Amino acid sequence: MHAEQQQAIQACAQGTLAGQLTFLEIVGRLAAIGVERYHADYSRHEITYYLPDGDSYVVPLPHPPRSTATAFSSNAVKEAVYQSQQNQHTYLDFIRKTQDAGCVGYFVQITGRRAIYFGRNGETHFEFFPPAPVSVTGQSGTQS
Repeated sequence: MHAEQQQAIQACAQGTLAGQLTFLEIVGRLAAIGVERYHADYSRHEITYYLPDGDSYVVPLPHPPRSTATAFSSNAVKEAVYQSQQNQHTYLDFIRKTQDAGCVGYFVQITGRRAIYFGRNGETHFEFFPPAPVSVTGQSGTQS
């Protein structure tokens, strides 16, 4: 992975933690630099970003340590996703709420426009998302 791609990934990670970028803005920026998917691992406190050739880059995901609920609630995950889409909470709130819902992490498949949330016993919940907005300046990504 090129240094420019790593810098753009770092900027996306920092922007999400600071609440400066929306999910679709991040997806658009990642798609524009060739990222195909990413995996947020709550247990390891990191996100791994993948290119189509399998190359990857890991970024720390600093969030307060907390236990993940044992029972998985697809409805609670769906509600947390909805609140994110409406900009009703921060990314750290999203992590807390999805952990409370029994989620241990998720994959975002940028090319397939879906996110897959999973629990500790293999439970899953997936959500489709719309194409990322096209930026006039090219910085917010492109539609897939």
